[in-house]
Amino acid sequence: MIAWITAVAQAVLVAAVAPLLIGFMRAVRARLEGRAGGRLVQPWRDLRKLLRKEPIIPADAGMIFTAAPLVLMATSVLVAAAAPYLSTGGPLSGVADLIVVVGLLLLGTVALALAGLDTGTAFGGMGASREMTIAALVEPTLLLAVFALSTRVGSTDLGAIVAAGAADPAAVFTPASALAAAALAIATLAEAGRLPVDNPATHLELTMVHEAMVLEYAGRDLALVEWASAMRLTILLGLLANLFIPWGVASSPHPAALAVGAAVFVVKLAVLGGLLAAGEVFVAKLRLFRVPELLAGSFVLGLLAVVASAVLA
Repeated sequence: MIAWITAVAQAVLVAAVAPLLIGFMRAVRARLEGRAGGRLVQPWRDLRKLLRKEPIIPADAGMIFTAAPLVLMATSVLVAAAAPYLSTGGPLSGVADLIVVVGLLLLGTVALALAGLDTGTAFGGMGASREMTIAALVEPTLLLAVFALSTRVGSTDLGAIVAAGAADPAAVFTPASALAAAALAIATLAEAGRLPVDNPATHLELTMVHEAMVLEYAGRDLALVEWASAMRLTILLGLLANLFIPWGVASSPHPAALAVGAAVFVVKLAVLGGLLAAGEVFVAKLRLFRVPELLAGSFVLGLLAVVASAVLA
């Protein structure tokens, strides 16, 4: 029962913190750019306003367009409940397998891309095409980056990797882990649609990737898409933090340990989110044809990390 409560608590924590993380990152960017910026809770206010509005469905859209926000949100909640954020153990340990987690993230990406195609608009199809081009390079990179750690542990279960890293760092982390961390960081930027791969604040149609697929959404559907997108960024940053900085994650279901794990998790998110927001101030968006080169480089880093980890084992 405690394990199930922990899983639900993780999902609720990620869902609650995700909009605040977006607000914090916007505030950091605004401060560095010399602007006043909005309040930390502004994303939550935007979601509340959108949830009160009726969704608008295009005339040419079908069932896929309607179901995509629910699929995107459901996969995000499932990954948030299963991944080792507060505790290394839980009732969904089988779902927390690396391949399953990456598959769930890809399922949400495919659902949103199909929704962009389902509208029949030029921008929707353009964004879907670009999104799947990026996903074809990002998902293998996510797998390889974590495989570099799993080869040392002997398991692809994320909870087992985090537990082993916290218990015996010398046996899990090698110089090759720096390559894996870099590959996972680049893949996180691409998967979450952040600079330099995509600009989440853009209003230029020809440069859109994620925004081009959601132009036709409104009301509750748009709220679910934006909320799920914020959760996916939180999920990926949380995995990056706990896999390579595993300290603070509870190894037992004791309430005090879980409370400490939640506090440490929020601090890790704040640090990584602040660094990401600060970096975006000084980085420009890459040209679309240069993005595959960046992602191919991250794939090579992940591959080198796996080979080096296997050799050093």
